[in-house]
Amino acid sequence: MKAVITVVGKDKTGILAEVSTVCSQEKANIVEVTQSVLQDMFCMIMLVDISSSEFDKLSAKLKDVEEKQNLKIHVMHEDIFNSMHRI
Repeated sequence: MKAVITVVGKDKTGILAEVSTVCSQEKANIVEVTQSVLQDMFCMIMLVDISSSEFDKLSAKLKDVEEKQNLKIHVMHEDIFNSMHRI
C-alpha cells in the first residue's frame, strides 16, 4: 500500500527533513519525492510505501508538523487517490 503526501507552505529550512523524519519514525518508506520552491513557496509531493506503518498514526503525526510549521500537509491513501482519478 502507498500514500501520497503533499506539502505546501512558506519556504524555510528543514521542511523536507521534518516530514521525512516522521515518515521514518512511522516506518513509511519514501518511494519518490519531488519538491520545488516557487518564489518563496515550498511545494513537495511524496509517494510513500505504508505497508509497514499505520496510516492514521502517520497522518496524525504529520498533522502535528503541519500545525507546528504553519504548512498545509495532506496525506491521501493510494486507494482514494486512484479512485479520484478514475472518475
